[in-house]
Formats: sequence, structure tokens, C-alpha cells
Amino acid sequence: MTTVPLAARLTAPRGPLFFPVTAYGPGGEVDLDVYRAHVRQGVEAGAAAVFACCGTGEFHALTPEEFQLCVRAAVEETAGRVPVVAGAGYGTALAVRYARLAEEAGADGLLAMPPYLVVAGEEGLLRHYRQVAASTALPVIVYQRDNAVFSPRAVVELARTDGVVGLKDGLGDLDLMQRIVSAVRTGVPGDFLYFNGLPTAEQTQLAYRGLGVTLYSSAVFCFVPEIALAFHEALRTGDDTTAHRLLDGFYRPFTELRAQGRGYAVALVKAGVRLRGLDVGEVRPPLHEPAGDHVKRLAEVIERGRALLEEEAP
Repeated sequence: MTTVPLAARLTAPRGPLFFPVTAYGPGGEVDLDVYRAHVRQGVEAGAAAVFACCGTGEFHALTPEEFQLCVRAAVEETAGRVPVVAGAGYGTALAVRYARLAEEAGADGLLAMPPYLVVAGEEGLLRHYRQVAASTALPVIVYQRDNAVFSPRAVVELARTDGVVGLKDGLGDLDLMQRIVSAVRTGVPGDFLYFNGLPTAEQTQLAYRGLGVTLYSSAVFCFVPEIALAFHEALRTGDDTTAHRLLDGFYRPFTELRAQGRGYAVALVKAGVRLRGLDVGEVRPPLHEPAGDHVKRLAEVIERGRALLEEEAP
């Protein structure tokens, strides 16, 4: 943990936001050595932040003890070079517990995921996130998706909550996001962070950029950081020609392949990491491994994406 506020460190990142997978050994146990290598490689490749034990990191499949070990390992491997944001979720009591475990492990912030299973009204959701924020000194980013969807008025209330610094959108309703951004801009002084949190967020980031949302999660960075970096730089510099080339030749084929199986937003990413030479193990149940022909197609998509980068090299 550093003394520099998380919001300041994420305002204008020079690289993608890295959501590492969680490594498991042959018996299904957490493999901290491989996990450390994965985090270290990502930071050395140019990640602007590490979001540990979140969706891509199979937060749902980790015990509290495993969660804290992984967060602490990520903090140690980053050594303050980039911020570490840890996941927190389930019901309020457990989300508070995970928040405190992350703080003890040295994390710089929290990504507060939707409460488990229940479909709650906004009043209850606001109580939930306020209690999570009040339980820790860590800044909190609220993850909008599934059963946690907010009106602009509710996001204004979140932005006024001490400790809540941002909203990650995994819903994809651009009309709603525009109204949220507008409502917060006119109703709450100061900066509030917004993230595109859709699966393979690069696929929609040109649209989010039009709303002023420049931060996005990059699961692709886990296994082809060179492509994720090139796309991020194209967005940063306004090089839409390169962005379109990568979208057409890599991101769209990858997204279409991801749609071939449930849970592939995690399982296919983990397969990609293995294809690039780091044995991070399989996903834990209830997720399942991609079909063999899908892994073969993934390898082809990766090679096509890397070839696109070589074509553009001077």
C-alpha cells in the first residue's frame, strides 16, 4: 500500500489494467509461486494496476484464506510500482470480511462486486456498499452488473459516500452510463472514476471513450500483453486505424470464440495463459475447461493477433 491516493494513480494510466488469473497446482490447490510469476510478468510488461482476485481471478472459487494469500502475494510482487485492487463480494458481512482481509494484506483499493444472488432494491444496495466502504480505509470501486444496477440518482449517492471513488460498468447500457456520468458531473464536486468492465472490454472501449470513460479492464493482457498494450496505446494517442485493425483481426474473433462456451470469459483466458507457456492450472468448478477445438482456435487467434503487430512494425 502506498500513500498516493488510488484515484490519482488511476486517472491517466500508461498501460492496461491487469486482472490476473489465479494459478492452481495439479491437485487444485492455489500455486502461489506461479501466481507470483504471473503478476510479476504482467507488471514488467507494462500493466498500470493489478486487480487481484476479481472476476478473472475466480474470486468466487477462493476461500478467505486463499484470497488473502493471493492479495498479499500480488502486493509483494508489485512492490508499490502499481496499485493493487482486490475483489470483495457476497453478502454484506462477508464483503466486509474480504475488505478487511485485503486491507491487512496491503491492497490499495477494493473492487466491490454485486451481492450474492439476491435482487435488491437501490435502498438496500446503497446500505450494502456504504457498510463495505465504512468498514475499511481502502477506497472502493463499485461494480455495476447483473443484480447490482443503479439509476443515475443512486450513483450520485454512491459518489457522495466516503470511500467510494468509482464505478465499474459491466452492464453495457451506454444510454444509462451517459446519464450516470452527467448526473455525477453536475451533482458531485471532484473526480469520480469510471471503468468499462464488460468482458473483453477492448471490444467496446471506442464507444465508452466517447462517454469520457477511458479506464477499462483487460483480461487479454493476461496472455497477449503485447496486443493489449498496442491497443491501449492506440486509444491513448487517437490512432483509430490501429485500434480498428486489432479489433477486426484479433478482438472480434476472440470475442466470438469466447461466446462459444459458458464461463469462457475466465476459462478461455486461463487457457491462453497456458498456451503462452505459464502453467496456471485449470479453472475450478463450477467453471469448466474449454473444448479442445476451441483451444486450438484460440492459438490461431493469438498467432493472427501477433502477426498483425508484426505487420505494423517499421
